[in-house]
Amino acid sequence: MISNRQLFLSHLAQTTDFPLAIEIVKAEGIYLYGPNGERYLDLISGIGVSNVGHCHPKVVTAIHQQVDQYLHVMVYGEYIQSPQTLLAKALVDTLPAGLDNVYLVNSGSEAIEGAMKLAKRYTNRRNLISCTNAYHGSTQGALSIGGNEEFKRGYRPLLPGTSQIFYGSFSDLEKITEETAAVLIETIQGEAGIRVACTTYFQALRARCTEVGALLILDEIQAGFGRTGTFWAFEQFDIVPDIVVCAKGMGGGMPIGAFIANKEVMGVFKSNPLLGHITTFGGHPVSAAASLATLRVLQVEQLIDQVGEKANLFKSLLIHPQIKAIRNQGLMMALEFESFDALKPIIDRAIQLGVITDWFLFCDDSMRIAPPLTISLDEIREACAIILQAIDGN
Repeated sequence: MISNRQLFLSHLAQTTDFPLAIEIVKAEGIYLYGPNGERYLDLISGIGVSNVGHCHPKVVTAIHQQVDQYLHVMVYGEYIQSPQTLLAKALVDTLPAGLDNVYLVNSGSEAIEGAMKLAKRYTNRRNLISCTNAYHGSTQGALSIGGNEEFKRGYRPLLPGTSQIFYGSFSDLEKITEETAAVLIETIQGEAGIRVACTTYFQALRARCTEVGALLILDEIQAGFGRTGTFWAFEQFDIVPDIVVCAKGMGGGMPIGAFIANKEVMGVFKSNPLLGHITTFGGHPVSAAASLATLRVLQVEQLIDQVGEKANLFKSLLIHPQIKAIRNQGLMMALEFESFDALKPIIDRAIQLGVITDWFLFCDDSMRIAPPLTISLDEIREACAIILQAIDGN
């Protein structure tokens, strides 16, 4: 009989010549399980997805209940479906006044694409500004505003009218002009290796966008839904965007994303042309039900309030001469090593010892740590002990 591994390598499209190829048969809480009893502590949450852990009982229950009612019934925005409407209201309740209109899609890349279109249509401008080493997704539009040329050069020509500024650079704010439709920026730069600009920078950015009439779009695809210690990372910088984009941790393991603006801005999609942005599966009722349950778990179980304590425990335990620095905003963390050549064997040994970590697309000398927010203090201690063991080569 052909094994799952053989089928995987033969028939599933690959993105590298060296996939992890870890076979998973079950996931629960912070753990993944293999077919032969292997247990892996997931310190990356499926890359920022499983904020409430794998298969949280309340999320699974919500999925089951919705499956019993209906699945897809109509393209987005035509039928009134309670999973969508209740989720939209719950999202709006987490946001400042004015961010009151939610467009549900299937992923972070799609949310970025929608936000880009919305900014162009609302401002009637064509130029978009993003940051160096930014990652917003890999569809054509999202890739166009990505900040790493290595990922882009093989797919040119991409969208015209895009340019980059340096994240955190005050002098670069002058490049935002009356011709700029929007500035798209990760509140916390993820694939750059967890880079955090100061509050003064974000406030100056907000002021510059307002001054020239450009929309400020904050990408919270990785940082949102409690990952940094507040529901939205931008809450920590005392600013309000014109559009906020979310996905990943939003669905509790189900595919969903959203871009959120005020009703006036979002309203431009209704005319010239009619149906200015459409999606068949966006806001799928099962994904929307899972997302609402995820949001409620974060609130009811007070997981966001625990992020600071858990992050501090990681930082207090992960002390080793080979760790050059730790950067973090809540449980969005990067451990810096001398080089990728030094880091990769550590990641491989950690996996063999039962802890899954990773590196960053644009920062391959740093280890990614972004566990489910449900991780306990004892589980943090266990994970850190294994990482240190992996560093020592044991």
